[in-house]
Amino acid sequence: MTQPTTITRPTTQTLDVPGVKLTYDVRQGADPDAPVLMIIGSPMAAAGFVTLASHVPDRTVVTYDPRGSERSVKAEPTSQSTPEQHADDIHAVISAVGRGRVDLFATSGGAVNALALVTRHPDDVRLLIAHEPPLAAILPDREAAFAATEDIAASYQRDGMGPAMAKFIMLVSLQGEVPADFASMPVDPAMFGLPTEDDGNRTDPVVGQNIITVTHFEPDFDALQAAPTRIVVAVGEEAGGTLAHRGGEAVAQRLGVAPVTFPGGHDGFLGGEYGHAGKPDEFAAKLREVLAQG
Repeated sequence: MTQPTTITRPTTQTLDVPGVKLTYDVRQGADPDAPVLMIIGSPMAAAGFVTLASHVPDRTVVTYDPRGSERSVKAEPTSQSTPEQHADDIHAVISAVGRGRVDLFATSGGAVNALALVTRHPDDVRLLIAHEPPLAAILPDREAAFAATEDIAASYQRDGMGPAMAKFIMLVSLQGEVPADFASMPVDPAMFGLPTEDDGNRTDPVVGQNIITVTHFEPDFDALQAAPTRIVVAVGEEAGGTLAHRGGEAVAQRLGVAPVTFPGGHDGFLGGEYGHAGKPDEFAAKLREVLAQG
């Protein structure tokens, strides 16, 4: 089991791309010859990966805030962000870092964006570890899942953060296929410690900018298989039956590979960031094992 190690304090850079000024962080690793490791989520920003980055002191680690998240404020904050846009943003960061092909650990919506990246910029990534991509588009219950995500987005526009985020939590925690009547299920934001009053804000990156574009995205599997990138699909040990876990299994099946199980659930890498903790030591050990296989 690996233990956190003191690593170089990150340097923060910004990069202007269409529609947003991206912010990214670079932690210099001990081995200058090792491939750069980029760690991404979406909409989770760089702040969510501090613990995980600390377990890889030999690698130069790059993290970033996706467009619309935290420090990467969009010119149009209420607009939708697509996997294709995110893919081009990641490509721009990789190019700015200037160390050639990277190894990429991508989780949740970041895994969806990473699959788009490999399709659009196949020479950017040497190894992709796609962890729990919530791809409703390739699931047998896609129509019900689409309806659920569209209802969450509509709830946000109509009622604000509390009701929408409560429905989002219900959806991502759901075990098994999404019921056709998901939109009519009762929801109480207070049960999740969420506000019941609408604050008027409509810039949330989860339920306002990404939920439909991410879940509705369908990867180009022919292009993924033709790319020079080795793709490892990862699923959470404790997340079985959830939409993201099922999405990972479906991607693995379409690529003709077996999914690799990582410790913990969907957030197994967290070490207290955002008030949540998974199994960061065990998760990092598994990540290093997969990275070592190249």
